[in-house]
Amino acid sequence: MSASRSQLETPLVFILQACANRRNAAFHTPGHKQGQGTPQPLRDLMGDTVFQADLPELPELDTLFTPQGVIQQAQSLAADAFGAEQTWFLVNGSTCGIEAAVLATCCPGDKLILPRNAHQSAIAALILSGAVPIFVEPEYDATWGIAHSLTPDTVSAALKQHPDARAVLMVSPTYYGVCGDVAAIAHLVHQHGIPLLVDEAHGPHFAFHPDLPVSALAAGADLSVQSIHKVLAAMTQAAMLHVQGSRVSVERLAQALQLVQSSSPSYLLLASLDAARQQMAVQGYSLLSRTLELADRARNHLSRIPGLTVFQPTAAGRTPGFVALDRTRLTVNVTGLGLTGFEADELLHQHLGVTAELPSLHHLTFIISIGNTATDIDRLIHACQTLHLHFRHSPLSIPYPLPPTLNRSALSPRTAFFAPSVTVPIADAIDRVSTETVCPYPPGIPVLIPGETINAEAIAYLQQVLAAGGMITGCSDPELQTLRVIESA
Repeated sequence: MSASRSQLETPLVFILQACANRRNAAFHTPGHKQGQGTPQPLRDLMGDTVFQADLPELPELDTLFTPQGVIQQAQSLAADAFGAEQTWFLVNGSTCGIEAAVLATCCPGDKLILPRNAHQSAIAALILSGAVPIFVEPEYDATWGIAHSLTPDTVSAALKQHPDARAVLMVSPTYYGVCGDVAAIAHLVHQHGIPLLVDEAHGPHFAFHPDLPVSALAAGADLSVQSIHKVLAAMTQAAMLHVQGSRVSVERLAQALQLVQSSSPSYLLLASLDAARQQMAVQGYSLLSRTLELADRARNHLSRIPGLTVFQPTAAGRTPGFVALDRTRLTVNVTGLGLTGFEADELLHQHLGVTAELPSLHHLTFIISIGNTATDIDRLIHACQTLHLHFRHSPLSIPYPLPPTLNRSALSPRTAFFAPSVTVPIADAIDRVSTETVCPYPPGIPVLIPGETINAEAIAYLQQVLAAGGMITGCSDPELQTLRVIESA
């Protein structure tokens, strides 16, 4: 991507640096007063400069909710770079962007079509907005035991059955780098006159290299939320929300963001978004070309290690829920080594100096980004070779538990969340209404959300996942001895 002169600038970083270097007597927040009151152990860890730049909304620094100065300039540059008509900086992660997107498009009682493998922030958005979920099963890959994206056919069927839906939310790419057919789904959704919202948390780099999947906005989405910190160079919790077209009200979106964002935003996070945008606009193609080369090298070497099976981009296009794969996302099945993903993860992290992003029962997922080096790839390859040479056992045969059928919704997630609840033994939870979100890994698809009636099939499935070595998240009892349910009348 060629950069205009303006894309070379970092207006927010520039002004923040000037304010950090100014030595006024500070009678404003934060209490450490540019590091003068910072505890010594923290100064030893982080140095002095970061605290000098930890400033509040000073006049020169603009305001996040009503930007008219450097934040507005930085957001405008980001919109140009990422291909949006308007961009908002987020300091509460992609979570607040998903919540704001639903709040901006759905009123209490409105229907929202979304996949069952949506992030927990989407469930939070349903509770906050009062929207009613119309869950659509994503395509399930039984070979790898992971969920892919929604398919055009399932979205079309949901729209025909629920023509009064107010929006469609999809996840693309998934945690594993799988992208759905955003263009086809956008076309279907727009025929019904409603917006397509895309959780693109793991795809902020797509717009900056032609060998990566097409970005959601370029494919026709009305709104996308991206975690700039996940694969680009912003600080943790820094994200962006992008919109185009008129199907999403920017006024209502701005109001929603005021509800879910901090009123004391971190300028360190905001400045990191400005700098990450500039880096990608100016150097994105070259940085990502190198990243893709590193990822391909890792994939090729790991594919040749006996006992390892690597998720390949050549599988893309074979099914409607998997039209492209982000090659910088590397998923490796380790059961051929006689190890579970959890066991392999512990060996890699504790003994071999390599830390994966996501372990699961059968495989490990690694994120390769612009921050990785050739040395990192060498260590990954060597560590996996060491697993093969020194830790290999007889191959494991662990069947993937098939997800159960959807539970019946008795109440909206919001109603269930605010209803009086009690904790009951797992056997007594059947036919009661859940007040918790219960999500097994693998495959990472919620089995229960607030408001759904708990059936025996769901309980059996969750117990099977635990018995096989998987994890249960989202509920108060990860051992699944108890569940929280709505109190009986």
